[in-house]
Amino acid sequence: MHQPAITGTGVFTPTEVITNDELVIAFNAYADRVNAENADAIAAGDMAPIPHSSSEFIVNASGIENRFVLNKSGVLDPNVMHPILRPRSDDEPGVMAEMAIDACTKALEQAKVDAADVDAVICAASNHERAYPAIAVEIQQLLGCGGFGFDMNVACSSATFGIQVAADMIRSGSIRKALVVNPEICSAHLEWRDRDCHFIFGDVCTAVLLEREEDAQGPHFAVRSTRCATEFSNNIRNNNGFLRRSRPGHMEDRRDMLFVQEGRKVFKQVLPLVCNHMTSHMTDDGITADDLKRIWLHQANKTMNDFIGKKVLGRTPDQDEQPNILHDYANTSSAGSIIAFSQYSDDLKDGEIGMICSFGAGYSVGSVIVERKGANT
Repeated sequence: MHQPAITGTGVFTPTEVITNDELVIAFNAYADRVNAENADAIAAGDMAPIPHSSSEFIVNASGIENRFVLNKSGVLDPNVMHPILRPRSDDEPGVMAEMAIDACTKALEQAKVDAADVDAVICAASNHERAYPAIAVEIQQLLGCGGFGFDMNVACSSATFGIQVAADMIRSGSIRKALVVNPEICSAHLEWRDRDCHFIFGDVCTAVLLEREEDAQGPHFAVRSTRCATEFSNNIRNNNGFLRRSRPGHMEDRRDMLFVQEGRKVFKQVLPLVCNHMTSHMTDDGITADDLKRIWLHQANKTMNDFIGKKVLGRTPDQDEQPNILHDYANTSSAGSIIAFSQYSDDLKDGEIGMICSFGAGYSVGSVIVERKGANT
């Protein structure tokens, strides 16, 4: 058996940013237009008017202040209200692969590993731009990696599930090194015309390099243990896949084909599921709340994360114990916990322990307990 370790991380961040104020202006213009077009139906009581959104409402509901997106102009056009991504020929790299190359290259550079030495590429994301060929195999080819690649999807838990798969293969000896990459284009599955959720998501791509600890060339995080769990629920669902359709009158007008959730049910059901998962994982690994230096949680909602942190630690976490990137990035599905880990982990000292945890549709929960090594050498 071999000890797996995380030796590198990388984050691709789009250049375009949408602030809450910008998003609210676009949404309210859309609402005013639809309300005016349906004034008679609204007056007759046959249709409810679309209420305005506000920056205060968004922050109070989520803790989000900004989000990065691949295309800003389409989202902020009241007559479009979704990203407009350039069609690509079959001979061009896909948009997910293009994002992934940036994040993977950063992870490889941090780990001081050549792409040719990577044995496996796992593309783990909540939405994929096509069914096949696998996005992971395209990434493998573009990077020049050896071995094999495959795609997987466990919604917002895709990254942690991918880390478990890679860690298990390293433990068994079937591979030495793996890239787990999470290209998330969440702006394309979001219904920007729905006041209850129009602010939730952003775009990003993260990558994690795992390898045998004996091969690590610098400070790293030994993967002490991993744990995954799923429980079927329809309370978070996306029937349409990666991108909304662009033909008028087709799927873009069907609300059920994009991201939908029953927010109150999700809060009520997911919170105890996640807290029990984390605490039982800690118990089985032989650690207590006092042993945890940091928790890197899925970045979906600040209220949820605050509740989980307090429940798991038995007290209100300090800011550095439970870093939050939600205000800048919004919800980036599986990538959120990895962004937090990438940005807030270098300061841990040898022997200090942390936990990465993600959760989401499925329901799914994935956790990874890591220990800092090599920081003092």
